[in-house]
Order: sequence, then C-alpha cells, then structure tokens
Amino acid sequence: MSDVNRRRFLTGTVAAGGALAVAGTTLPTVAGAEPASALDNPSLGPVTVTKGDPRYLDLRIKGVNSRFTTDPERFHLVGSTEQVVDVVHTAVRQNKRITVRGGGHSCENFVGDGAQVIIDLSELHDISFDHRRNAFVVEAGATLREVFKTLYLGWGVTVPGGQCGEVGVGGHFAGGGYGPQSRLFGSVVDYLYAVEVVVVDRDGRARAVVATREPDDPNRDLWWAHTGAGGGNFGVVTRYWLRDPKARGNDPSRLLPRPPGELLGATMLWSWDTVTEERFANLLRNYTAFFEKHSAPGDKYASLFSALLIPRKTAGADQGGFVLAATLDANLPGAERLLREFTDAVQVGVPAAVVSPAERTPWLTSALGSGTNGESGRYKQKSAYLKRRYTGEQCKTIYRHLTENPAPAGAQEAPMLWLLSYGGAVNAAKPDATAMPQRDSIIKAIYLINWDDAKGDADGIRRVREFYRDVYATTGGVPVPDDANDGCYINYPDVDTADPAWNTSGVPWHTLYFKDNYPRLQRIKAAWDPRDVFHHALSIRLP
Repeated sequence: MSDVNRRRFLTGTVAAGGALAVAGTTLPTVAGAEPASALDNPSLGPVTVTKGDPRYLDLRIKGVNSRFTTDPERFHLVGSTEQVVDVVHTAVRQNKRITVRGGGHSCENFVGDGAQVIIDLSELHDISFDHRRNAFVVEAGATLREVFKTLYLGWGVTVPGGQCGEVGVGGHFAGGGYGPQSRLFGSVVDYLYAVEVVVVDRDGRARAVVATREPDDPNRDLWWAHTGAGGGNFGVVTRYWLRDPKARGNDPSRLLPRPPGELLGATMLWSWDTVTEERFANLLRNYTAFFEKHSAPGDKYASLFSALLIPRKTAGADQGGFVLAATLDANLPGAERLLREFTDAVQVGVPAAVVSPAERTPWLTSALGSGTNGESGRYKQKSAYLKRRYTGEQCKTIYRHLTENPAPAGAQEAPMLWLLSYGGAVNAAKPDATAMPQRDSIIKAIYLINWDDAKGDADGIRRVREFYRDVYATTGGVPVPDDANDGCYINYPDVDTADPAWNTSGVPWHTLYFKDNYPRLQRIKAAWDPRDVFHHALSIRLP
C-alpha cells in the first residue's frame, strides 16, 4: 500500500540549458561485470536533463510526498545496466553525490537531500523470463502494476507485493516487500533469487555485479543485503530475479505463487457518533486478537487480508467514521462463512457496523484497482510491527488522539491509524534468513497524517509525532522490539527514530529496523560500498 492518500483509497472503497546525451562515456570492460545479454538492448538513453531544459521541471517534482523537492545539477534517465555503470563511474570521478529514484514513493527525503546527480530508473522496466537463470527478471524501474499484470497474464503467477500499483519495485523489493498476498505467500524477498547491482569499489571504479542466493556464490552476502535492508545502501539495483526456492523444474508457470483466481471481499463501516471509548477499545482488541490467533503459517485464514483505517473524528453533526475492508480466497471451501466469522469476531462488544454484501472480484482486477494513482500531497508516516494486541492504556491513548479536539469537517491535518493484517507465511522464515528480521508479527501499524499546504507542515508533523510517541510511551516513544512490538519497517522510513528528542528509548534506530542483522549489514556495506557513495539519513553505516 502506498503512503499518501490512504484515506482516499478506503473512502473510495466505501462510498545552464538542457542536454540530451545519446551516448555516455565509454568505460573499459571491468572484471566481474555481468556480461551483456539479450536484455541489454535499451530503448532509451542515457538521457541527461539539466537546469534550463523544460523536462527538468517535470523530473524535479516527480515523487509522491510533495513536502520534498529535488534540485540536482542533472537527472539521468537510463535504459540499461551499462548506462547506469557509465553514469555512476562519471559521477564518482567528479565527486558528485548520487541518489537513485524509481517510483518516487519514499516517505523521507532520501532522494532529494543534497543530491547532485539523480539516476531515474523509470524507463528501465522490462519484465520477462530469463531461461538462463530459470527465473523471472524484473528491471528495477518497473512498477508493481506492471509486475502484477505481466506475471499474471503471461504465466498466471505473482509476487506478494504491495497494493499501490505505481510504487516502483526498486525500493519496494529491497526493503522486504509485502501486500495483500503476504499472509498466504510471504514477503517478496522470500522469492528473490538474484539481484544485479552497480557498485563502486575502493578505487572509485563502477561495475555491475550479479549476486544470487546460491550457497556457493561468492557474492551471496550482497544478495542477502537486498532482502530487506532497503534502497540506497550498497549501490544501484538494476535487476531482480525471482523464483520460489521450493519450486522445481523449468516451467515458468510453476516457479512463483499462483494467486487466488477470485477474491471474496466485504467492507464494514462505523460512525464515530456510535463509538464510545470502551467500544473503541473493544474494536481494537477484537481486531488485533483475531490475528494473534490466526497468524501462523498455513492457518485457515492465511489468505485473509484486512485493512482497518481509523481517521480522526471530525466536528459537526456528521462526525465521520472509519472503515474495515477485508478479502480472502473466494475458492476456499466455506469462504463466505470464513469471512462472516471474521466480521462477527471484530464486532463483539462494538456497535453494529454497516457491512456490505460479500462480493467476488477477479484477482488481477482487484490487484490493479486497489490503491491510488496520481497521488499528491504532503505527509508524515510512522510504522510499527505488532506481535500482540494493544494494551488497554494504548487503546485509551489512540482514542484520545483520534477524538479530542475533532478536526474541522473536510480537514486533512489530522492523524489517522492504519492497521494491516500481517504474519502467516511471512512468519515461516527465520529472522536471519533475510535482512528483514521481523518474522513473528501479526499486524503492521501505520501512523499517518497528510495535508495540502506547506503552512501545515509544522502542525502536521507535530501531531503525528506526539501520537506515535504517546502510543509507545512505555518504551521511549518507539516500538522497541520486545514481547509486544517488533520495531519498524524500513520501507516506511522515519528519521525521527534516529532523533533522541523523539526516540528516548536508548535503543538505536538501526535496531528498530534490522535488530540483530545490523552488524552483518555493516560488514557487507564495508565490502561493497567502502567509499560510502550510497547513503542517506537511515542508510547502513560503515563499521
């Protein structure tokens, strides 16, 4: 799910002159570089766009979070790995700060902050089957929409990626990747067979390296680092290869998961004017307790994906409300009964919800139709993994932040809570199997606020900071990994976790995201990016 207009998504559910470079600097062949293949036939680029070129204005504002802008010396649109090697080599030689952009969905200003050269991967978006590696190859500029459509219509398979179709896979996959099919199939990185990365050695020389999960691959650590450490750490990812590690044979239609042909879905609505503090606490406890009970791999509810969106109460006669949307595999025996059991369990001790009739939707139609497109706005987001239900005190805190001083009708400067079902097959892997260590959680919680105007920046950021801090008051304002919490999700990065004003726990930010996997990530950083060419506010630090 993308990170800006989540409210709009569920509301909809419910009711010096430009330069064109056609050829870059010719580089010598580098030992260890990936040999050219049929995939290396770029249809574009490299295109270099500098200030004064009218295209610069469009490239400058590309990105979901309009709090952040970019002002580099130049953008490079690339169409091949070789072009990326060329651009990186030249920029390093010129001592320019390099950042990389795919879909532009970063929650923080990791792309624009201090960037002099921005590599835009959006035209590097081929998706095909690589017979040589017996795996699907996805170029890093592809969007989830392109991946879902191509894999499903071409071979009947998918990967368990997120809901927002315009998210680029470059960062999404590297940070772990999850979505509506994750409880059934796991995280995207559980299917990552190989990754191609343009890295820079100690002498400043750029080269392309392919790292696989094969036990005897000397580059295997570089593969592992891209199974959850996030983007902008080790180099420029240009391609991913995907294959189920349990799959056998060479039939592409059997090498990745096959999603349910149809989904059965229902939506539940509550009005704030019917929900007291006690009933609200019941709802939160019911919802999270259900997934405490049903988050083991292979559970009968493994295909159940649910999103509970609770925006702040509004002022006036129409106090607004909140919504729960749920889907599961429509072809399960007793699917309607299972969905009804879930909606009934959520409503115990809670005002009766308006429940939509269960509807069947073809899987691809659902996958391509969910989320939002053309997103814009300013927002601040924080995340947490829940291992068990909220405490009574946390329920009171959440209720207070969402109901006190109701927002004016139609106002966006109001925090909201977003709870997404998690666990299932994700929890089948060990914490050190991938760089993403959160493998026993039941819910992903998102604390979000969005607004339209720069004048609302200070107030909006303050509101969501205080909301998050108060929910985790007993653990220093952040979800410190323990019996109840399991830290934060690096694909929803939050620079406040590294700020002692907002993280008073004494637990460093990298423990929240990577736990015990961080020292290994640091060793990999030292081996593959010894000059720290690729860095941002929450990147892996050199040892």
